[in-house]
Amino acid sequence: MDLRLTKKVALITGSTAGIGLAIARSLTGEGAHVYVNGRTQERVDAAITAIRSHVQVAKVEGIVADLSWAAGAEAVIAQLPAVDVLVNNVGIFEPKPFAEIPDADWNRFFEINVMSGVRLTRYYLAGMLKKNWGRIIFISSESAVQIPAEMVHYGVTKTAQIALARGVAESVARTGVTANSILAGPTESEGVGGFVDAMAKPQNKSKAEVEREFFEHVRPSSLLKRFATVDEVAAMVTYVASELSSATNGAALRVDGGVVRSIL
Repeated sequence: MDLRLTKKVALITGSTAGIGLAIARSLTGEGAHVYVNGRTQERVDAAITAIRSHVQVAKVEGIVADLSWAAGAEAVIAQLPAVDVLVNNVGIFEPKPFAEIPDADWNRFFEINVMSGVRLTRYYLAGMLKKNWGRIIFISSESAVQIPAEMVHYGVTKTAQIALARGVAESVARTGVTANSILAGPTESEGVGGFVDAMAKPQNKSKAEVEREFFEHVRPSSLLKRFATVDEVAAMVTYVASELSSATNGAALRVDGGVVRSIL
């Protein structure tokens, strides 16, 4: 299937590993000119090398910028004045009891998970509207719908992303620009892999045992009964980024392995 992404310029924030890197790899495979983003030159270079090892003719470049504050977004914009596809993927998570989450943590989570996307979307939207074509995608989570008790602050920021995508979509009705959010479920990304390792070692258990127990006790509603792969999430994002997804707008699209018990 031709997704008509050839020559489209795409920026994926936080794309040196995990879901972001998988999205970058998938989009380059479809012929898009992709810009990966990370906080260090070393990680950005490593991501570019990894992508080119899969897609030898990949059109891929890197932008080093820390999106945890406004200056990072400004640095990205200065190097890349226009994009066709913006994937707001950068994000952090951290288990912590609600009563122990200080204001500083709330602010840090909102700056990275929410405001980074606000700033870049606000800027790039004008160029998309001028061309009457663009795709804005927020990588949210099933935690936006089922707020996890172990990290309320994370869940709240993921809910905010869904609201952002819908609000932006409402603001550009009757144009060729769409804004959607992707609700990823438990996914075997770099961060989750470290999380599982940290849980397995003290209990002297294998990763497979920890994964099985996770889906038995923490996410028992999962229909997949395993962590999704980053490529499974990237496949949905790639479709939504394409011209073929023009009738999908303002939607919260689930790639959650069936964790959310809802028919809508």
